[in-house]
Formats: sequence, structure tokens, C-alpha cells
Amino acid sequence: MPKTDITTWEGGILQFSVPMAPPLRQVNSYILPDRNGQLTVIDPGPHTPEAEAAWEAVLQELDCSWSAIRDIVVTHHHPDHYGLAGWLQARSGGKVWMSERAHEEARLTWGAEGILNEALPLFFLRYGMPEDWVQGIREHLESFLPQVTPQPEVAYINAAEPFIMGNRKWQPLVTGGHAPGHLSFYHGGSGQILCGDAVLPQISPNISLQPGSDPQPLRTFMEGLRELRSLRVTRAFPGHREPFTGFTERADSLLRHHEERLEQAAALLAGGPLSGFAVCEALFRSRVSSAHQMRFAMSEALAHLAELVRRERAEVTGPEPGGVTMFAAVNQAARPAADE
Repeated sequence: MPKTDITTWEGGILQFSVPMAPPLRQVNSYILPDRNGQLTVIDPGPHTPEAEAAWEAVLQELDCSWSAIRDIVVTHHHPDHYGLAGWLQARSGGKVWMSERAHEEARLTWGAEGILNEALPLFFLRYGMPEDWVQGIREHLESFLPQVTPQPEVAYINAAEPFIMGNRKWQPLVTGGHAPGHLSFYHGGSGQILCGDAVLPQISPNISLQPGSDPQPLRTFMEGLRELRSLRVTRAFPGHREPFTGFTERADSLLRHHEERLEQAAALLAGGPLSGFAVCEALFRSRVSSAHQMRFAMSEALAHLAELVRRERAEVTGPEPGGVTMFAAVNQAARPAADE
């Protein structure tokens, strides 16, 4: 069995990379052992043969049995974080924890009565995506089901109370935008934060507008960033890339990035009404070569357009012939002045 690289950080946090499909290629899983040898696992990765093999190797390297895994904590419902939780639970008997809101989103997306695989392609079609892209995204969404099977039995984390992991009390923090009900965990004594995909170094977390979910994901994300940036963080442990310092500066950089993208989208609408797909192509054309990338790009473009509408800098028009909903700039000069 191949050796798995495990990095030990301050406070006994163990980090190793679980393999996943491109473009990210890996997701960070964290293990917090307690003084009795029991393990808390954070974000076990997607359910794939490669991820199963990685966990076999890690436990062998740690000289631990499956039963040592007492708790499995999931920061959010995306398959690269949530997917292996059911399999790991079945092997270990451990308890799976996440926020109630995140579990609701998991059921909406992956459950027996989930609607997203059918609703999202139709949603994109309504905003101008061509049928060939729509069909590709439908097939792409269905390909995730093996990565989240079996589904775990879930207990809910109460964000109003500290959550014990590795003999330390961590404060759960619920933010959204990237994923509704996303949990980060902050340890005030050390300044460490396990932040999942709420704040990532070097890359921007995807912000997606999706049917049946948060109608204002960009606003939610930016509000969450402002909350998180107020913490005294000495080191952040993200879902992707390496643990990093400069947490406040990174949060500020992400806030600026989205303000700049909002300005780009508003400038596009200044030239005349556009479909959501037209805005998506203008913002992301050079970075889209697959259905996976197009799903993220379209959802993020729509999230920014929804925020422009909320700020009264754009309005929804249509649908046009063919059933396509459009976005148009709002003439700021023509708006009535607010009362003093």
C-alpha cells in the first residue's frame, strides 16, 4: 500500500490530501486525535476507489483501526467534502456531524427526493444557456451520485455551543454563499481556524445561484467574509491548497475580487440587455472547457447578477421570445432620490 504524506501542525492537527478529479485534484482532510487515541475526521473527501485507498493507507500509517474514528465532521455538502462520510461511517461506526442547513442542502442535491439534477439544467436554459451545454451539465451532475453514496446518518452541530475536537473546544461558525450552512471551526486560544471552503488561498471559492437554494448567495458570502475577517487568526486550514497565514488580508482580497467582478458585470449590461449566459461567456469564456467548469461559471455569473439586482443596479426583464430571461442595467440618474 502506498505511503500517504501526513503533515502535523500546531495543536496536533494532522493534514493529508485526498485525491479527487481535476481541476482541483485534491481536497484536504484533517484528523484531530484526542488523548485517548480517538479521532475526529474533518471532510473525508469524495467516495471514489482512490479516496478509499488513501484512507486505508492513512489509518495504517497512524497504526489505527477503523473504530478509532469517533466523529466525522463535514463542513458542507459538496461531494469532495461530504461524499465519503457515509462509507467512513459504515466502516468505523463514527457519528457524522454537519449543520442542519447543510444537511438540508445535501438532501436537496443528493437525496432520494433531490431536485437539483433536473432543476439546475432547466434553470440554466431559462437564462439563455444553449441546449448542448444544458445536456452536458445534466450528465455531469448525474456523474456525482456514486461519489456521495452511501448517504450518512447525520447529527446536527449547534453553532451556539462549542464543539469538542481533539480535546479542544472549537467555536462553530456558520457562513454561506459557497454552500448554505457551511461550517468553519475557530479555536480562540490558538487562533487556528478550520475554514473548509469559506476562505481559500490563491483561488476564489465558487459562489453559485441555484434553484431552491439561497436566492442571494453572493451577499451571504460577503457578509460571512466580513464576519470571519474580524477573528484573530494565526493560521487557517482550508479545504484546498495549503494552510496559510494572512487570513484577514485574504478575506479582504476576496471581498475586493467580488466587487470588481460586480463592476465588470454592470459594465457589460451598460451596453444593453443580456442573458445570464451572455454575461457568463463574457466573464469566464477563457476559463471554460468542460461541463464542470461551465456549471460553476454560469452559477457564479447568475449570483453576481442577482446581487446587482438587489443593489438596484440591474433589473430582470423578459422572458424574451424563446423563454429566455434577460438582465438590463438600471439608469441610476433616473432613480428618485432617497428621502433624508
